[in-house]
Amino acid sequence: MQAATKSIGKSLADFQAGLRERDQSFEGHIRADYAGRWTGAALRAALGVRTTLVLALQEYLVEAGLVNIDRVSLSPVTDPLCHDVEHAPVISYKGVPYRTTHSMIYGKMLACMNPGIAGIFVDSPNIRLELAAEDGAQRGKYLVDFSQMDVEFRRERRIGEEMYFDEPETVARLLELELDRALGFFEGMIRHAVSRLLEKRQRELATLGVRLEPPASPFPRYDKDEAMAEAGGDERRLEEHLGRRSGSQFFWITGLVRENYDLVYPYLRREGKRSPGPVSSREVYNYDLCAKALRSDGSEGKAFEVLSGGLREWVYPAIVERLLDNGIIAARPRFTEEGGLENMEELEGYGPFLAAARLRGPEGLPLFPETAGGGLGIERCLYALLNGPAVRRIEDVTLFGKNPDSAPLYLF
Repeated sequence: MQAATKSIGKSLADFQAGLRERDQSFEGHIRADYAGRWTGAALRAALGVRTTLVLALQEYLVEAGLVNIDRVSLSPVTDPLCHDVEHAPVISYKGVPYRTTHSMIYGKMLACMNPGIAGIFVDSPNIRLELAAEDGAQRGKYLVDFSQMDVEFRRERRIGEEMYFDEPETVARLLELELDRALGFFEGMIRHAVSRLLEKRQRELATLGVRLEPPASPFPRYDKDEAMAEAGGDERRLEEHLGRRSGSQFFWITGLVRENYDLVYPYLRREGKRSPGPVSSREVYNYDLCAKALRSDGSEGKAFEVLSGGLREWVYPAIVERLLDNGIIAARPRFTEEGGLENMEELEGYGPFLAAARLRGPEGLPLFPETAGGGLGIERCLYALLNGPAVRRIEDVTLFGKNPDSAPLYLF
């Protein structure tokens, strides 16, 4: 249960009292923890890199035919996430509670419903109240409030429900082709961004004591189950382990059992659900892109996941079963013949999404799109590429970064 909160004024007063006990002034804290960073050469260089990175990502996506859409900051539902966060903040508006978005995953998929839209992108806001590290260590990857370049695009090969159930070998082969296409798309995006940074930001990279190299495609790919066996079964250190052996600044980890919307195939069969038990990574069509810093002194930084994505579940019965099996909804939706939902309240905020996912067009075909996509965390990517002598913590690449491992209270 969430603890009762104090007023912001009381919280700030208590924070200041704690500083006094340590013989620190409030103004001195702002000078040391904020103004010193704001006026420093390192942040100025990092923001220059950020500017070129974001512009290059947008250039690539526009050239690829994707369209920019509006942000979703409040919604009845948000990404439930596969890792622990404190809670999803709720804001009441006109007497209705809305959740702030962990990411706009459901909105991204629905935005691709129009067959004339090849795909979408949006520099989206994300609020995730990450739990602080139990040992107080700097993990270097989490911010409470961050931005993400969200991308979603329609897959090339349409796979109907009949094929889903009756031709599993054909479907698996087509999905492998779509997976290759998705990885190739994002590799092209990274190559374009790196080329722009090398062209325009050499001085800033030198200031930060890091370098970039044009990455060659295909990036190394590691199947999660195989990589886990090599890493001794410690998933928490998988990225770091593969970063040391990859020989590349960028690499992929594929087949991570994760969210309800990441495609697992086959999940449903004509006779019912798949057999219970662990899911092989070969049956999971998703991916993490990892990156590490190359430093001017020849050393390398730890590898971090910077982009997470996958092919998406698209068959309505499978969407429902995944939500049920992941504990996201408590009951199966019950639609009336007129299109109403008998158990709307029981579904919490998922009623509208499920109603949209169930829609069919005039020819009886599902309107819900078959898509793939991913989200690249802007600050996470900057930290992964720039950490070194000048960038020590993830907030060092931000003006107002809220690192859960750095401060009990954020002032700006």
